[in-house]
Amino acid sequence: MNRLLEKFVSRLVQIGSLSITDAEGAVHRFGDGSGKPVHVVIHSGTAERAIALDPMLAVPEMYMDGQIDFLEGDPLALLEITYKNFEQGGREALVMKLGEGVRYLFRRLHQFNPAGRSKRNVQRHYDLSGELYRLFLDQDLQYSCAYFPTPDATLEEAQEAKKRHIAAKMALEPGQKVLDIGSGWGGMGLYLAGQFDVNVLGVTLSEEQFGVSRQRAQDANLADRARFELTDYRSLSGPFDRIVSVGMFEHVGINHYRTFFEKCAQLMSDDGVMLLHTIGRTSGPSVTNAFIRKYIFPGGYIPSLSEVLPAIERAGLIVTDVEILRLHYAETLKNWRERFMANRDKAVAIYDERFARMWEFYLAGSEASFRWQDMVNFQIQIAKKRETLPLTRDYMVETERKLAAPDSRKAFSHAAE
Repeated sequence: MNRLLEKFVSRLVQIGSLSITDAEGAVHRFGDGSGKPVHVVIHSGTAERAIALDPMLAVPEMYMDGQIDFLEGDPLALLEITYKNFEQGGREALVMKLGEGVRYLFRRLHQFNPAGRSKRNVQRHYDLSGELYRLFLDQDLQYSCAYFPTPDATLEEAQEAKKRHIAAKMALEPGQKVLDIGSGWGGMGLYLAGQFDVNVLGVTLSEEQFGVSRQRAQDANLADRARFELTDYRSLSGPFDRIVSVGMFEHVGINHYRTFFEKCAQLMSDDGVMLLHTIGRTSGPSVTNAFIRKYIFPGGYIPSLSEVLPAIERAGLIVTDVEILRLHYAETLKNWRERFMANRDKAVAIYDERFARMWEFYLAGSEASFRWQDMVNFQIQIAKKRETLPLTRDYMVETERKLAAPDSRKAFSHAAE
């Protein structure tokens, strides 16, 4: 085994049971033997050197290229051992953090996302085949953190609960104009239009999502109240009574936070309310994982609250409520990963084996980051005026309860008046 790699792993892995078969066929064992065993095979000296120099990028890359395989365990199990040893500290964990520190120096360049580049970045991920996403998402194609009211909730139930949870925080009234920034495949916009009789405009930069959303609106007979446009939020004009953005802010980039919130302030009516649902981190400003930035979400970045709140304040807006969803995305990703693996052969047929390996590592790495690292979800409620919303949060609980009732459609429609 490459001497640098062997030294690195032996110092990093103090707990767990990790075996590595090197390019020459020799088996090396690391850790204290506890937990489920993980056995990795590295097929070439080139792969060993690459991992020794940049493990955060090279391990998934080598797995994609078939230079790494598993005799026991899988990518998620390997990441569990890695991250649990990170918690123990030590010199090797510090070395990996220093490597991320070098990337930190260039993060503003990596996150430079003017309108044209934003569209290209979106196309890299969201304009993949719709059949790929149907292999692992729920029926409504919700591609963001679900909300699990009970541990045994199904993915479909949890995604429906997520829509209720968000809608309840928007204090919606029939007839209001609602903007959905980053509207995905249209599920949130259609839910709001159907449940509350509001007029929704959803905007996306993905041609694939745009086409599906418009067709879904027609099929649901909601095209008159749920419109979708293929456009950048920066080109819009208001006012809107409500703004919602779910899973889009991760693609804005730190350079553009001020622009984002200033534009939202321009688009909101004086009594407007916004609900921002985004992945966040608890450990303070950092960088995008090298593998994720290169292969999955170019231009993306997961913010800390200390980076988001100042931008909201500078835009003249008021933060009226913040909720942290801790392990909900870990459970969401577990469901996605299990569904993807059950349909993995179909993903290979759509693309190829290398793509399937990339997607497998992406889902495993994302689940690991929410389960054993610092990733969470933020739900931030924002307003222009402090008196716009009720004095207490009781309205959220009451609205969510009504939405969960079997006859919820009657409670918020014009027909109930």
